[in-house]
Amino acid sequence: MTEVHTEHDFSSASDAVSAKQKAGIIKTVVGILIAIAIMLMMFIHKINSPRVLSNEELRINGLFILDQPRILSDFELQNHRGESFTKDSLKGKWSLVFFGFTHCPDICPTTMALLNQLMTELNGSILDQSQVVMVTADPARDTVEKLAEYVPFFNPEFTGVTGDFLSLKRLGNQLNVPFVKVPQGDSYTIDHGGQVVIINPRGDYHGFLSTPLDLARMKLTYQSMVTASTCCGQ
Repeated sequence: MTEVHTEHDFSSASDAVSAKQKAGIIKTVVGILIAIAIMLMMFIHKINSPRVLSNEELRINGLFILDQPRILSDFELQNHRGESFTKDSLKGKWSLVFFGFTHCPDICPTTMALLNQLMTELNGSILDQSQVVMVTADPARDTVEKLAEYVPFFNPEFTGVTGDFLSLKRLGNQLNVPFVKVPQGDSYTIDHGGQVVIINPRGDYHGFLSTPLDLARMKLTYQSMVTASTCCGQ
């Protein structure tokens, strides 16, 4: 018997093919859009990520990384909040450590203000990994109470550290930051290194930002170093 196809049958078949084609087109378009979105996100991430510099470029711009991070000896100091400050206090974050004193007329307040500016300009994820510590080179005058007045003035998140002179001196020696008391009339001042020491999240001496300090170079090099260490395990 001859099979008879009606116009309705051909119409139904045509509709089925058309529906499959539409579904295929939709899947293709969605796939292309997803690929474009992924590439766009990767591009945005790349342009927003800090540029990674070579070690030579870092040095040219004032950041020096030690060939081998230096493990610090244990120490027992006190922060401006009256809490114990030890080697463990430097673990878990990148620490920018500056040795100064509250009676310092120019270099110290200038550096503290510069470090505050740096913190406000850092990439968000890098800021979350960073802390600033000012270690006094003048413990006779820089008590916990004095540091509690001085350090938060620049940034409430900064930490001031004091302790006995010998402990502070030993820490300074480990970080290659010299400081010495110099008579000045009826009083005295402190001569000290102006570099900013960098401690890595393991609590080891990693490098330093050399003087003269410059905000643009500090931001460029510090973010590059942290980015490289995070993504490449350096």
